[in-house]
Amino acid sequence: MNSPSQREERPPESLWLATTPTTDYGPLADGLDVDVAVVGGGITGLTAAIRLKEAGRDVAVVEADRVVEGVTGYTTAKLTSQHGLVYDFLRTKFDREAARKYARANEAAIDAVESRVDDEGIDCDFERVPAYTYAESPDDVDELREEVEAAKDAGLPASFVESTDLPFDVPGAVRFDDQAQFHPRKYLLAVAEAVHGDGSYVFEETKALDVDPGEPCEVETERGDVTADDVVVASHFPFFDRNGYFARMHPKQAYLLAVEIDGEPPEGMYYSTGSPASTLRPHPVEGEDLLLVGGQGHKVGAADPPPSERYRRCEAFAREHFDVESVEYRWSTHDYYPVDRVPFVGRVGPTIEHVYVGTGFKGWGMTGGTAAGMILSDLILTGGNPWADVFDPLRVKPRASAKSFVEENTEVAGHFFGDRVESLLASDDLPSPGEGKITREDGRPYGVYRDDDGGVHAVSAVCPHMKCLVKWNDAERTWDCPCHGSRFDYDGEVISGPALEDLPTKEF
Repeated sequence: MNSPSQREERPPESLWLATTPTTDYGPLADGLDVDVAVVGGGITGLTAAIRLKEAGRDVAVVEADRVVEGVTGYTTAKLTSQHGLVYDFLRTKFDREAARKYARANEAAIDAVESRVDDEGIDCDFERVPAYTYAESPDDVDELREEVEAAKDAGLPASFVESTDLPFDVPGAVRFDDQAQFHPRKYLLAVAEAVHGDGSYVFEETKALDVDPGEPCEVETERGDVTADDVVVASHFPFFDRNGYFARMHPKQAYLLAVEIDGEPPEGMYYSTGSPASTLRPHPVEGEDLLLVGGQGHKVGAADPPPSERYRRCEAFAREHFDVESVEYRWSTHDYYPVDRVPFVGRVGPTIEHVYVGTGFKGWGMTGGTAAGMILSDLILTGGNPWADVFDPLRVKPRASAKSFVEENTEVAGHFFGDRVESLLASDDLPSPGEGKITREDGRPYGVYRDDDGGVHAVSAVCPHMKCLVKWNDAERTWDCPCHGSRFDYDGEVISGPALEDLPTKEF
């Protein structure tokens, strides 16, 4: 294990990527005809792909970068149907049957991962453990008791407990038995290997640009077109947006540390009711148990406090409650939160028959993405799935979504106009080494980062998606859009959408 000083000198690094080999699937070399094209090599896309292949369909997975190196590679890796406090909300704002179907879908996802691990002998540290959502204040206890009642009504193994194996007292917690944790890349690299071959393909470094939703469909990529009867859009944000997803979800970012502690870590998985919430769970590495601890979630692009301070707060929380010997890894997560708190899984738009989407997993993508892959493959294979109506992207649930929809889009409008006014006051001074800032030249805003060696990297500060101004992320050294969550590296290359184009560069 590395000492804290050694780790602090290195940029953020995901535990999951650091402890698995890189992949080297080749890019698409020319046009291709298959039964189903899957855009995105994360847990949703690979789950759908393997199920479709096992049902006899020829599949092509198209990944812009490397498989399982996007959002899936930066998760907390909890396989659980306990998604904070969601079941009382679903029962109240949707209905009892919707809560039950949501529960069944996520419980089935845990079972599906376990079955594949057992059947194929995948060594991915899969382990059944309890999950807890614990109260940070006695004022939250009544809400937890209501959640237990709603979860039990949905058929889940829920109970209210007043003691946990945390090293600090809590007023109470919701406990779900028989949940699970695992190493997502070890699991999904085995799935990708099973997809590739025998008439099915995994293509890396092949960026999808557009979809023609005809019969057959065509996926346009920078390396040729893939023709298919059906298309699954399983990119983090649906780049083929025909249903206003940018206005129906908001992006959030959170932070994780993997720390070595003196003593045994808690055995369960934990999530708090606080705002921002805290999250904990153990994970074995090289024969020792590390503790994953984090939280500090916020809207993408928020700068108060800066992301670097968020990491420091996560470490302070860990050191307050545990005897931390070293911080081994640190990384951030990024996900989209639907306005009605339910992922969008199904047909991408009302007039499009053969293009499907899975998105908006609100930080619970390991079960949510697995369930989405199961639903999408069923819709393609049989036209139906017992849980599909709850997740239908075409749903309209004003009781569940109206307030959040207005609040989130009002905030987006505030960024669009307010950030421009703020940028008018920006100076033309260059930042100090290691820093980034918005400057103006010839009346136009630019994002300028000066690296530790003094080199200047300047890009347009205008996000190509809907022209909001990006913000500097001092922990990740990225430019992040506060409106819809697009992220770019300091040289302007798009990391994640909805933006499809890079930020233009500028010489200073």
